[in-house]
Amino acid sequence: MSATICPTVTTDDPTVYQKQIEETLSYAHRLHIDLSDGIFTRNKLVEIEDVWWPGGVRADLHVMYRDPFAHTTALIALRPQLIIVHAEAEGSFTDFAEKAHHFGIEVGVALLPETPVEAIQPALGMIDHVLLFSGHLGHFGGHADLGLLSKAKQLKELKPQLEIGWDGGVNDQNARQLAEGGVDVLNAGGFLHGAKDSEKAYATLKAAIEG
Repeated sequence: MSATICPTVTTDDPTVYQKQIEETLSYAHRLHIDLSDGIFTRNKLVEIEDVWWPGGVRADLHVMYRDPFAHTTALIALRPQLIIVHAEAEGSFTDFAEKAHHFGIEVGVALLPETPVEAIQPALGMIDHVLLFSGHLGHFGGHADLGLLSKAKQLKELKPQLEIGWDGGVNDQNARQLAEGGVDVLNAGGFLHGAKDSEKAYATLKAAIEG
């Protein structure tokens, strides 16, 4: 079984942002960085201009903005591996996807629990990653609603090579079931950053997946 554990960086404080990134560098090579505008979400996280990550680390940006496409130029300038926007956001996804792909950046779409796969099915040809969201927008934690795994199965049937991510409530009790259910990337925030030893917590998740 192959699934990647990706530490989530979620904060409105640039100092805490640096701490969360630095504490994961010894064991993780892919980061999930949360951005929110305080409109699509209840709280606002770090500004785009405060976002950074070390060389040699893959960064995925999860953009929880009402109108993420107003920030396309700034997001692309960061040169992440992947930019994830919400299916529920406003604006032209097609224009954004074309621009991102032009610069070699992968495009992802996040689905809130109530949003069906059918909402993005017409655009699947230009989508590289779908994030199944089961948490609290802009915060660590949340409950992993494993019923949402039916979306992973549906998406894989529509596009087998599609990468599926999961955000919300990942822990050592559900990691294996998520991976077996078709999730390729487990974004873990509270389980890692809330642990006394985040590296040990990361190893625990890996062991849970590998059985």
